[in-house]
Amino acid sequence: MPSRKQEKIRLSDVFSEFKELKNIDKEAFSRVLEDAFRSVIAKNYGSDENFDIIINPTKGDLEIYRTRTVVDDNEAIDDVRQVGLSEAQELDPDAQVGEEVVDKVDFASFGRRMILNLRQTLMSRIIELQKESTYNKYVDLKGQIASGELYQIWKKEMLLLDEKGEELYIPKPNQIPGDFFKKGEIIRGVVMQVENKNQKLHITLSRTSPLFLQRLFEQEIPEIHDGLISIRNIARIPGERAKVAVESFDNRVDPVGACVGANGTRIHAVVRELRNENIDVIHYSEDMAIYIQRALAPAKIPISSIHLNEAEKTAEIYIKPAEISLAIGRGGYNIKLASMITGYHLDIFRELENEDVEDIELDEFNDEIDQWVIDVLKGIGMDTAKDVLNVPKGELLNRTDLEEETIDEVIRILQAEFEND
Repeated sequence: MPSRKQEKIRLSDVFSEFKELKNIDKEAFSRVLEDAFRSVIAKNYGSDENFDIIINPTKGDLEIYRTRTVVDDNEAIDDVRQVGLSEAQELDPDAQVGEEVVDKVDFASFGRRMILNLRQTLMSRIIELQKESTYNKYVDLKGQIASGELYQIWKKEMLLLDEKGEELYIPKPNQIPGDFFKKGEIIRGVVMQVENKNQKLHITLSRTSPLFLQRLFEQEIPEIHDGLISIRNIARIPGERAKVAVESFDNRVDPVGACVGANGTRIHAVVRELRNENIDVIHYSEDMAIYIQRALAPAKIPISSIHLNEAEKTAEIYIKPAEISLAIGRGGYNIKLASMITGYHLDIFRELENEDVEDIELDEFNDEIDQWVIDVLKGIGMDTAKDVLNVPKGELLNRTDLEEETIDEVIRILQAEFEND
């Protein structure tokens, strides 16, 4: 049998194993310790009701006191709650029947098995407490930026470890297409989900969310952090292009200039983090026509060319041929983002160079254009030359079954008629 001194050493080891744990406040740790000791006491004595436990987890001190009622030596004694007069007077010479006496319990006397049971109970409770602490930490961080060191890359997700060794995941859809990292690199993302899956904490980050772009702006632009500039809307095609609408609460502050910085110095850090994603910063306006005009930049579009249908959230925009490619953008990204950030469906039409020229019915061109081609165009609501010329070629191809060469020939014939005039 181990000596009492050896048992005390083991008890001290119990404290040393757990008292240095991080992310757990002392009050919660003390509560867990007390619950664990009470569980062991209840198993050993059948009840813990008349026991007081005093714990100092910082020093690793533990004291257990038991309170019992003094009874006559001749009575049947409940050893847990009662003590005979003779034994009581050994603890307190003044003890009398009916009074209470308190004695200190040596936990080492419980035996090796009970101490091992305590260690196992503590381990289980501490793990639960750590999970709860981490869960609460990341719930509070939801919507904010968190970071971790890249530990492993799988086909469907990346695994990061934060400074405490907690696991953070970035699924493939939440990664920017241009992302390429090496093991050990620090990666940032915005916390999107914090949940328990099969009793395991699962924390999901995103680098593709518009919220990630917003948080980066808040970190890099002091005027946004201080509340002088507000981000009104964000639209992103991750890794390709983004538009950010901002407005200032101080007339002396140019919101676009403040966000971009001299020679783009401020926004460069954001662009670099997003793998060179092209970011357009635009000045927000309550006037929807002005807002759409700014959202379609770099295309130069007069306000008079924008016709709104506020009920259906649509806008018809008539643009000079030279500006159409700029308005649509490479891969259609510019017009798509403009639609996303304004909330309006945008239809772009080609504006005729000479608007005072009288329109001409398509049927009058049947000597140059096959009648069946004219009928196809009329079938989609285009009865005049201007109707056709005001629509981009791509839309004509999508709305008809005509070959591209046929569309090109029709446009050439119609444009020639107006140029001749």
